[in-house]
Amino acid sequence: MIDLRSDTVTRPTEAMLKAMMSAPTGDDVYAEDPTVNRLQEELAGQFGHEAGLFCPSGTMANQIAINVHVSPGDEVLCHRLSHVYNYEGGGIARNSGASVRLVDEPHGAMPASVIQAEINPADSHFARTSLVCVEDTVNKGGGAVQSLAMLAEGSAASRAAGLPFHLDGARAWNALRKTGEDWKRYGTLFDSISLCLSKGLGTPAGSVLLGSRDFIEEAHRTRKVMGGGMRQVGILAAAGLHAIEHHFDRLQDDHERASRIGALLSEHPAVLKVAPVETNIVIAQLTGGRPASELVEAQRTAGVLCSAFGPDKVRWVTHLDFGDDDLAQVLKSLEDWN
Repeated sequence: MIDLRSDTVTRPTEAMLKAMMSAPTGDDVYAEDPTVNRLQEELAGQFGHEAGLFCPSGTMANQIAINVHVSPGDEVLCHRLSHVYNYEGGGIARNSGASVRLVDEPHGAMPASVIQAEINPADSHFARTSLVCVEDTVNKGGGAVQSLAMLAEGSAASRAAGLPFHLDGARAWNALRKTGEDWKRYGTLFDSISLCLSKGLGTPAGSVLLGSRDFIEEAHRTRKVMGGGMRQVGILAAAGLHAIEHHFDRLQDDHERASRIGALLSEHPAVLKVAPVETNIVIAQLTGGRPASELVEAQRTAGVLCSAFGPDKVRWVTHLDFGDDDLAQVLKSLEDWN
């Protein structure tokens, strides 16, 4: 089966496995794993931050960041489409006792004007707005890239209001490959960043949370409370170091293959519309209220796995293990479907 349900389904390459097997390790709970320390330090430097913290998953990295930034009863400002709101098990409420204020702009955008308008007044009747979370790329927005200008304006507006600006960068690598933006210039827009290694970069697991030394010191404590402390985890950190060096540039291949799928679907008579394909995610809405399950099952029969992404929407995600021969098979399967 060709699996396009997510870019998390990839397997480590032979070169990545060799890097993992040869990695020096130590006890990371004691901050003594040299490979983890190298990964944290290198990413912090590359993105203009003081320190980093290796976490098992992007969800944990986001939830740690939120927990450090807010107090119980506070409010987090994020987009209606955001992963922290939709796909982290209600963690903002469960882990941090905070409520959520949702923004609803096209494709997951968070303009400064909207951020400013949604900050609660300093009145005891309202929850205290304490954090702004943005996502780049936006998963439910079809892999949409947030423009640097909008992020910069949102950062300035948040900081002017005394609010930390957090990036859920689960697919920030795709955004950076698409735009060619300088990593440090991009990174310094945010007070904290969660960078996932197990999506576009193709590692088995792991995310790195970046921020100031004080922020990461507190995040280390929160990671322990959440059960995220691991021991000789340098084998996973080594996969991340290898992937950053060898898999970043090839993200463009994923983008181009996704664009080919999106172009075909845009002309398909059974498809009402396709979200703009900017990176490696394709989301198509079917015509006439046709159920997503119909196309998902047709794709499965043709040897392709994709995901229902709503009652009448279907998602495909291209990745490291999806090549040109696979692309040809997917395109034919969609051409044959009616």
